[in-house]
Amino acid sequence: MDAFIATAEKKVLVEIVKLSQKRGMKGNKGDWKQFLNIYDKKFGASLSDPGKRSNDVLTAYLKTFDKEDDLKVLAKVVQCHSNRQAVDQLLKTFPENESPEQSLVRSTLEHPQYPLDYSFPSHEQDWVISKRGKKSKATISNGMVAVDCEMVLCEDGSEALVKVCVVDENLQVKLDELVNPRKKVADYRTEITGVSASDLDRVTCTLADIQKRLKKLLSGETILVGHSLCNDLQALKIDHARVIDTAYIFKYSDGPIFRKPSLNNLCKSVLGYEVRKPGSPHNCLDDACAAMKLVLAKIKHEIGDIIPPVQDDVREVNMAKLLLHRIPITVPSEELHNAIPGNYTIEVKQPSVKAQGDKYSAFAIFKNPQEADQAYEKVQGNKEKDSSGRPQKLISFKLSKGVFTDLYVRKMAQDDSCAQVSSKRALEVEENSGVHKKQKTDQNIEEEMVADLSQCCDHLKEIERLKQEQQKVSEQCCDNLKEIEGLKQQLKNKEFEISTLNKIVSKYQGGKKKGK
Repeated sequence: MDAFIATAEKKVLVEIVKLSQKRGMKGNKGDWKQFLNIYDKKFGASLSDPGKRSNDVLTAYLKTFDKEDDLKVLAKVVQCHSNRQAVDQLLKTFPENESPEQSLVRSTLEHPQYPLDYSFPSHEQDWVISKRGKKSKATISNGMVAVDCEMVLCEDGSEALVKVCVVDENLQVKLDELVNPRKKVADYRTEITGVSASDLDRVTCTLADIQKRLKKLLSGETILVGHSLCNDLQALKIDHARVIDTAYIFKYSDGPIFRKPSLNNLCKSVLGYEVRKPGSPHNCLDDACAAMKLVLAKIKHEIGDIIPPVQDDVREVNMAKLLLHRIPITVPSEELHNAIPGNYTIEVKQPSVKAQGDKYSAFAIFKNPQEADQAYEKVQGNKEKDSSGRPQKLISFKLSKGVFTDLYVRKMAQDDSCAQVSSKRALEVEENSGVHKKQKTDQNIEEEMVADLSQCCDHLKEIERLKQEQQKVSEQCCDNLKEIEGLKQQLKNKEFEISTLNKIVSKYQGGKKKGK
């Protein structure tokens, strides 16, 4: 990162410093203004606008950060800028008359969240970077393959690939493999992945094997398609530039740009069918095919960018659930059946690959809302309410190892005595219930960073636009002043001519009088 900071353009350094100010970050010499008072004895914090400071001052300030959390934030920002530069370079290779496929790649690359979601540590060991071919703009490939992966949670807190499927544009299967994670697994997430420990008993295929096969499929600048594809690439440890992310190329009619539609909702809205029923495990092959179908429908202009929110039966389905959250990561999902009574299935809320922490959450899915309510009433625990007023209980239950653990159980809708909340809020999963409101999840922080970075970029663009306008106005003023000066000179010349003529006339009239 030091090398990047030392060679970065001033506008990039200014943006990073402004972001550190907004986030209240402090280095070993304090925040920005405190640093200035120490570093610059002459002007101090009186000249606190980062844009008016030299690169040396900006660089010196950024090098004062030595805390791990701060360095992670700065590294993320640096990676985002590197991604932006790489995207700009890639977009320049696109032909003027883009194909529909290339237009969707552009839409993905230009999405404001792309620089953050696709910031991969591809310099690390075991990562593969697909090489771009030396083709001209006119011969860039429009070939596509779609991928979907399933991951398990390992004992070291990381996630490992256990299944991968790839299909081509004709929905022909090009790859369908189970993968040996080569790590001790803490949770197979069978309710989500559909993969159990016994399924991997004789599996010898490794991540490296999958990477080799995918490199062949992605040769010739093939476009890779997927839904929230960044998570799949993170699991595959592959950095591929030409991608179409179906979570980016569609958006809800009533939501912010950061609210990504789920694959199931997209299929219901666009393709008219569900990929899976509530409580059913994922199917890698079905998900890869669904992502490809969505892109093909988009290419054929069968649909636009905006989709309506899927609301049919949402309330009924979600009220038939109980949320189990703040579950210690050391508790396997299979043990959750010991937590609450009743007949239900467990669906683990799969965290983002980038998410960190020692807790996770899951849904207990019942046949109907009545069974969910009865189970909640039978649960013995301390009655509480979350930050939005929804009823929940803190319960303790015994694991198969004989030790006790705690978790929260929460209804998916409020009791009649509770304040009304929006349906959107009622469907949210609070991974951090019981935690102070100021403690944000990694996803919230990342979204805020994207918003901050986008806002800074917008501000810089606006400043550049105003400067250009000011320059134009200045040039126009100069032209006007020159014209005014010219007119003044012409006026003086006319006045001189008139004065001369007056003298001639006066002289002539004086001569006539003398002649008489």
